[in-house]
Amino acid sequence: MKIVLWVAQGLLAVLFAGAGGMKVVMAKDSLVPLMPWVVDFSSGMVKVIGVLEVLGAVGLVLPALTLIAPVLTPIAAAGLAVVMLGGGIVHIGRGEYPHSIGNLVVLALAVLVAWGRFGPYALAARNWG
Repeated sequence: MKIVLWVAQGLLAVLFAGAGGMKVVMAKDSLVPLMPWVVDFSSGMVKVIGVLEVLGAVGLVLPALTLIAPVLTPIAAAGLAVVMLGGGIVHIGRGEYPHSIGNLVVLALAVLVAWGRFGPYALAARNWG
């Protein structure tokens, strides 16, 4: 299970670092073809979402690797689950049902990591990983 959690953390980190990074560095108008939902949000809100996603990606991996405040890993996963829940609500509200399915899959992975790292597979200095 520890390997499953590390794989999930890695996949989520890459996904959120990429998607969040795009939201941070690209102009809102440039994002519209890739993420049509951004038209419903201000440029500032899109940047905030991107920053949260990038910070969440870092939080999924860095505390777990360094064992410095490893409790931040499941907190980051829970926070990203909330972001995905919000994203799913936005996509359903816009009638973008295939995108909401993607949100549900990513939400499930984030919940798995949060559950595993808060609970039976929590990171500890003597039981790394």
